[in-house]
Amino acid sequence: MEETHKPSDKSGCLLYGAWFVSLIATLGSLYFSEIRGFIPCDLCWFQRIFMYPLAFILGIATFQNDWKIARYVLPLSIIGGSISVMHYLEQKVPGFGGIRPCVSGVPCSAEYINWWGFISIPFLALVAFLLISVAMLILVVKKRAN
Repeated sequence: MEETHKPSDKSGCLLYGAWFVSLIATLGSLYFSEIRGFIPCDLCWFQRIFMYPLAFILGIATFQNDWKIARYVLPLSIIGGSISVMHYLEQKVPGFGGIRPCVSGVPCSAEYINWWGFISIPFLALVAFLLISVAMLILVVKKRAN
């Protein structure tokens, strides 16, 4: 029998919240590239590769009440978040750009947005990956406690 939680269980908010964050991140990246015309760099594409499936995986898990989804979501969100950290450092830390992951097209150090001096697109992606990872870790801890 498949393990599900009762609808009144507050951990359901974590699953819905993670799904909502992944949807906002996916739609936000599409807004920046398709409506605002910002051309994604190589690292942006890698972050998208790890974020876009999360919108589908978490959506399906939410409607199926699949609380075991964390084992599939966590690797994607942690790897995507790591890429976001590297990208953010490439933009904001002088001298860190020596890795040169972007060899063609738009340079990864380019900043299309710079709100309040620290919020850039990789920062927004990092926040999304962190929120999803934290929600999944809380679900894992709650499941083990039961």
